[in-house]
Amino acid sequence: MISALKGMKDLLGSRAFYYEKIIKTCEEVAKNYHFSFIHTPHLELVKLFKRSVGESSDIVGKEMYEFTDKGGNEVALRPEGTAGAVRAYVEAKLDRTKSVQKWFYHGSMFRYERPQKGRLREFHQFGVESFGEPSVYEDASLILMLVEIFTRLDIAFTLCINSLGCAVCLGRYREEFLSFLEQKEGLCEDCLRRKKLNPIRILDCKNESCQNLLKNAPAISERLCPCCGEDFEILQKILRENRVEFVVDTKLVRGLDYYSKTAFEFLSDAIGAKAAIAGGGRYDRLIEDLGGKGGFGVGFAVGIERLMAILEQKEQEVARDGIYLCALDEEYIGELLQIATRLRKRRKIYLSYEAKKLAKHLESADKMGFELFLCMGENEAKNGHLFCKNLRLKKDEILEISKLEERL
Repeated sequence: MISALKGMKDLLGSRAFYYEKIIKTCEEVAKNYHFSFIHTPHLELVKLFKRSVGESSDIVGKEMYEFTDKGGNEVALRPEGTAGAVRAYVEAKLDRTKSVQKWFYHGSMFRYERPQKGRLREFHQFGVESFGEPSVYEDASLILMLVEIFTRLDIAFTLCINSLGCAVCLGRYREEFLSFLEQKEGLCEDCLRRKKLNPIRILDCKNESCQNLLKNAPAISERLCPCCGEDFEILQKILRENRVEFVVDTKLVRGLDYYSKTAFEFLSDAIGAKAAIAGGGRYDRLIEDLGGKGGFGVGFAVGIERLMAILEQKEQEVARDGIYLCALDEEYIGELLQIATRLRKRRKIYLSYEAKKLAKHLESADKMGFELFLCMGENEAKNGHLFCKNLRLKKDEILEISKLEERL
């Protein structure tokens, strides 16, 4: 049997259902904001991403699928969508007329990294790119678009925002930040590389020791020029007026080199530690960096796999029902059968006749979709108790067998 490559999965069954649901919701909201569909190639020249994403980023430095094709071209599978959209905007000469274009797209992206929950080597994004709009009101509109998408999907989030300022702000801050770094020792290998290429990216490091070194780092959002400072204040005012809660994160710089002014991320802890489910910001300099006549750009991308994992988990939690009853030793199964017989008058009970370790029983109960887990071990048998775990709420307690029906 030939299996799919590591980190690449088929979309079928419930995965296909959730993928389609997410894309349909995103498209409906984007169209209401007057965005239209664009498709760009999966394969682009490597230099497109080196110029846009930046050589200081982990994407270009470590994760890009790149190779030489039969024509001798250095090509790469796209690791993100913004660079291709900007290339299409410039190639169509839309930059010359400063044309306002509002596009949305969705599809596969590729990064060679360790596969884990919500993170694959071939993954999918929904993204939007808005060109030709210099107003901070457009930045706010994209954030409000994401709020609407997550509201429709019933996904809770934390919104973090920051301002990276313009080229003038960033240039002054870069010198101050480098002076701050000169007093610090112990940066990780990645940060030492970033220090030479783009020191601002060090703020994005997830290494705990590096974050400790950066505790008193100067904040760029507090060193903005009057124009950038006013825009950042307006952005916060718009969000407050629209009752959108947010946190100003002075270390938020995003993982790509092309951002300027507004940067934002939507975080969720629904599938473990807080992870980004969407992010974006303004990238006015990128059009010129890719050979255009200059202009304005702002956009975002949504991680589809992470949203799928959240929706799948929510569905499992809603659907959980019944009680899984089990023992750690065969000698207790007879007593558990009596308990099961009483409880079955009112509740749906599954009694496991197999004695096995607690972790194995919990794994079985979770996979089978039960709401409550009841188990008897040596201590419980001696004291007339059962160990209880609510698999939906993730809460543990000890129940007295004599009061079991009353408690349940």
